Amino acid sequence: MKLRVLGCSGGIGARARTTSFLVDDDILLDAGTGVEDLSVDELARIDHVFLTHSHLDHIAALPLLVDSVGAMRGRPIVVHALPETIAALREHIFNWTIWPDFTEIPHYERPWMVFEPLSVGSVVEVAGRRVRSIPASHTVPALAFHLYNDDGSLVFSGDTGPNEEFWRQVNGVSDLRYLIIETAFANREQDLAVTAKHLYPIALGEELSRLRVEPEILITHLKPSDQERIQREIEAWAGRYSPRVLVRGDILEI
Repeated sequence: MKLRVLGCSGGIGARARTTSFLVDDDILLDAGTGVEDLSVDELARIDHVFLTHSHLDHIAALPLLVDSVGAMRGRPIVVHALPETIAALREHIFNWTIWPDFTEIPHYERPWMVFEPLSVGSVVEVAGRRVRSIPASHTVPALAFHLYNDDGSLVFSGDTGPNEEFWRQVNGVSDLRYLIIETAFANREQDLAVTAKHLYPIALGEELSRLRVEPEILITHLKPSDQERIQREIEAWAGRYSPRVLVRGDILEI
């Protein structure tokens, strides 16, 4: 199993792409702007999209993905998400005002996209790979994902503030190879981070102190306007855990 980092930034700009990870060639974890760098043939091979939550930086490419390759495919793209996330997408995106409803196109019996609801603890198997939903704590209903096969596991936090249940679940994964965790803001933006339910370097160090297993720790979702400061502060406040900031194009293998 291979995970390719299409986007791992907390914003846009030259070389910055928002959250999206391609698993092998057929599964997306989130659908941020990084998806837009894939070729049409690569886009057409995506069968499953797992969404952590409804915020734009995690779903921006989904409407264009379905529109671009729906006619090339013999089956619909399956979008897995919380019921609240699905409801938000139906109301605010696939509503015929912002974008067509591809659960009805070209015909409701032959749609280009279908939704499959998730709940905390649910497990979806896709050709020997499993995606388990675990809790996240954010300003909208949100999930983290535990992705695993017979050879090992990774956990992707999605967007989350401090969350005891998340760490209980992570510490129960004995074969955890990688922990991908967000740190969106610098310490000087602590009040904003707390309000927005994101981590900042001091909080990252505090949260990592809960870790009882030993994965490689990979940091995502840094705001591009403050990235260098955030990286310095991560080294100062969480350096003892040896975290590494992800970059677009990184590949993780299990």
